[in-house]
Amino acid sequence: MTELDEIDRRILRELTADGRISNLALADRVGLSPSACLRRVTALERTGVICGYRAVLSPEKTGVGFVAYVTIGLNLHTKSAQEAFERAMQAAPEVRECHNITGTVEYLLRVETADLARYKHFHTEVVGTLPQVNAITTFVVMGSPKDLRR
Repeated sequence: MTELDEIDRRILRELTADGRISNLALADRVGLSPSACLRRVTALERTGVICGYRAVLSPEKTGVGFVAYVTIGLNLHTKSAQEAFERAMQAAPEVRECHNITGTVEYLLRVETADLARYKHFHTEVVGTLPQVNAITTFVVMGSPKDLRR
């Protein structure tokens, strides 16, 4: 595990808020020279603390009008059943996140679609046709007062 000091943590906070910040502005915000800041960012990338950079998309402008968290219970608790389910979720563009969890169900999904009708299609024609699925529970997102991914 990489030891992070307070300066590393400040760098990570700034990059999390704005991954496109220039090295000069980042250095200024964290109180380092530009060369020292670049060395630290490079080290954080090399050690895998920073895994990558991505674009944050506007749901409204990309046609996402419906978001739900979906729990999935499997009727078979075998490795092959889990692998088959996970492959199906990898192939489903509506599934933005798929987590294998503990508790009364096996999976938690974050699903994004254009609208309720598209979600119903996903629910019925994608997840509902998988032979290893025996329970589907949907939690519709009505608002997100805190979402650090956006």
